[in-house]
Amino acid sequence: MNNRPSHRVARSKILRFSAGAIRPATLAAVLAGAGLLLAGCGDSGSGTKDAATPAAAQPSAATTAPIESASPAQPFVMPNETPSAAKTPADEAWAGLEKAFRTPPQPPEAWATKEPTREEVAEFQKARGAAAEKVADVAREFYTKFGTDPRAADARMQEFQLLDAAVKMGHTNAQEKLAKAEKERLSDPSTSEDERLGLRIMSAQRVAEQMIPTAGEEKAKASMVEAVRQLITEFPKRDEPYQVLLSLVADGPADEARAIALSMVSTNVPESARESAQGLLDRLDRMGKPVNIQFTSLDGKKIDLTAMQGKVVLVDFWATWCGPCVAELPNVKAAYEKLHPKGFEIVGISFDQKKEALEAFIAKENMTWAQYFDGKGWENELGQKFGITAIPAMWLIDKKGNLRDVSAREGLADKVEKLLAEPDAPAAK
Repeated sequence: MNNRPSHRVARSKILRFSAGAIRPATLAAVLAGAGLLLAGCGDSGSGTKDAATPAAAQPSAATTAPIESASPAQPFVMPNETPSAAKTPADEAWAGLEKAFRTPPQPPEAWATKEPTREEVAEFQKARGAAAEKVADVAREFYTKFGTDPRAADARMQEFQLLDAAVKMGHTNAQEKLAKAEKERLSDPSTSEDERLGLRIMSAQRVAEQMIPTAGEEKAKASMVEAVRQLITEFPKRDEPYQVLLSLVADGPADEARAIALSMVSTNVPESARESAQGLLDRLDRMGKPVNIQFTSLDGKKIDLTAMQGKVVLVDFWATWCGPCVAELPNVKAAYEKLHPKGFEIVGISFDQKKEALEAFIAKENMTWAQYFDGKGWENELGQKFGITAIPAMWLIDKKGNLRDVSAREGLADKVEKLLAEPDAPAAK
């Protein structure tokens, strides 16, 4: 089970995922922070929010923002900020809540020049978690005192998401408050179906994450799969549970993934879920077959995978705006530096829209391999051709030119070495 975060975006009104990217027109997201269980990045490259997604369902930056030693901590996300001076007691209280959202703990200045230890990062995350809990208290105070205010619903959901973020960041003292907030929301008859389903998915994901240290990742994933199957039973007309289930099994055993995808290719399943299931089947059908990729790279070179037989090739679908893609880069570069002399090549397929930004990033990171770029973002022609719905997506092509692995992130270097050890393709007669 891949426990690295990925970038995903909600298709419907429920949720946006980032901890990893899912293509908005196809896969739905679980929620920010679900990256411990799911692998993929959504279309955050546009820099816009899904207008259909209610503010109460937006994940807090407390969950999604990475800790960067040289950058200030991002403020917690606050919906519907008051644009003008506060006039009523409710406006004043809301302004106070906005202010609390904008001031999370900042990384120590020393981290700008000295890499922090894992323990230091963990302690800082706990401090952010404690801060998130305090903001959640302010949110509860707002909707308790101003229950009829139109912003009360936002405050309620923000309280829950902040407490969820606090627990995930290691501040376990918020667990009791989180359970209380969740129970209140689920028992409230006025809670919408969107919120109810979103809360249930968050809860299932959180339970699974908490199982990982003691039970292991596979059992945690099995727990999440079972919970999602139950949600499909309870919400049969909703697209999201089907999409989450597909995301969970997509990079697992091929037989299991194929069986689940086949079960969804029916008229009783929401249309977008059927499309995603068919896309997964198409991807599975490509295994063991040649991959036809030809293009002119950013630096003007002609790239043709069929001419690279005898090499092991990583096809890396990625983007500079995808946090999990960038986080994976050190592993990719390390594998390349170690194995390129032995016949390992990389072909990057960029989902970026700004050529200058991509070129600057490549130069900064010394990424010397070929890059495909057409500036179309999620409409990337090769992404469309191969049904890419989440990034980073890493495919490995063996020395015979056949697709051997569509989830190469985990243990990349080891997988490449095993493929390099296989016999070369027979020489053409």
